[in-house]
Amino acid sequence: MKKIVLLSLAAVALLTLSSVKQAQSTDTQYYWMKISASDKFQRSVIASTGAAIEIVKDDYVIAYGNDIELAKIKKMGWLQASSNLAEEMRTKDFPTKDAAYHNYAELTEAISTLAKNNPDIVQMSSIVKTQEGRDIWALRITSDLNTAPNKPAVIFMGGHHAREHLSVEMPIMLAQYLVDQYRAGNQRIISLVNSRDIHIIPVVNPDGMEYDIKDGSYKMWRKNRTRNANGTYGVDLNRNYGYQWGTGGSSADPGSDTYKGPTPFSEIESKAIRDYVETHTNITVLLTIHSFSKLILYPWGHKYSGIETGADKQVHEVMARKMAEWNGYTPEQSSELYIASGDTTDWSYGAHKIISFTFELDPANNGFGGGGFYPGAGVIQPVFQKNIEPFLYLIDYSDNPYRALNVGIGPIGP
Repeated sequence: MKKIVLLSLAAVALLTLSSVKQAQSTDTQYYWMKISASDKFQRSVIASTGAAIEIVKDDYVIAYGNDIELAKIKKMGWLQASSNLAEEMRTKDFPTKDAAYHNYAELTEAISTLAKNNPDIVQMSSIVKTQEGRDIWALRITSDLNTAPNKPAVIFMGGHHAREHLSVEMPIMLAQYLVDQYRAGNQRIISLVNSRDIHIIPVVNPDGMEYDIKDGSYKMWRKNRTRNANGTYGVDLNRNYGYQWGTGGSSADPGSDTYKGPTPFSEIESKAIRDYVETHTNITVLLTIHSFSKLILYPWGHKYSGIETGADKQVHEVMARKMAEWNGYTPEQSSELYIASGDTTDWSYGAHKIISFTFELDPANNGFGGGGFYPGAGVIQPVFQKNIEPFLYLIDYSDNPYRALNVGIGPIGP
């Protein structure tokens, strides 16, 4: 496990031919960029360069990208500031206080122990082996696993993007919380576990996650670890889903952070999620967890107009607003930020009409550098605490999400 230490902000790097070649030949050369953008249309133009937008403000965005994307944005005349993250970021081993983050081995041990000690309500399985031979683990939490397919189901996923380690902690903690509270006699949790089929996939991208923390330095890595045809590495798994794939807000450049892949579902990981969801036809609600920016997002991402079916549009809006009352995040349609196609929730709702959300966890802003992705272990418990009620709300309403349209704002749960 590694710890980020931000050094002083370097001066804006000069763009040279050699630096472009370096960005094409290495997968650790990234730039922090502050870019002028006053509306979703300008933000979509920026996203189409291949840069990954992570923070949206009224008149600018913060994005990360390589030399080629930096050059495109400079040419547009919108670049306000940039810095070379390879020069300004160094890391060392996590101190003891930050040891709460799980690497792949620790994650596997934690959920294996949970399943082994609670076989009556927890089932652990591998949904696929990655290119580097790691299992993508899935937990299924419910009483009487034999009747689980007949119960309403909800799925939680973390770790699509390698550098978003906090998004992996939330699903692990949710699984542990449900089991602990069930054993403690919490009647609300007992009722949910008995009546629902709860699926939890802590990390979709274990190869990328492990790469991001190896060798004593954070890599600011986002994608998986597929070797592309031109020798670069990685596909953005959250641009590789098949619904409206490649229709905007993703890149055809294999060196880009938002590279969509050569074809829809070209990647082992996204294909496995597709197959898992399609196998479990009782899933009615999906949450994919990312970081950061404190947002609750819902379809559509690939176009500016909203969901066409009135009740479906309304249920996403109502549920998002309700969850925002608990975690304090901003609820909005994904494309209000910028156009992005091939993402998880556009596919899960567009292809299967699953009520689908993305959480972008704390913090709201990171200033310079990569601190928003590496906020330290001190944030883990507070972020989980503020999201317990939203998580339980999604589990509860998986029996019929449209119930949310006919209830007040009082207490929820059985």
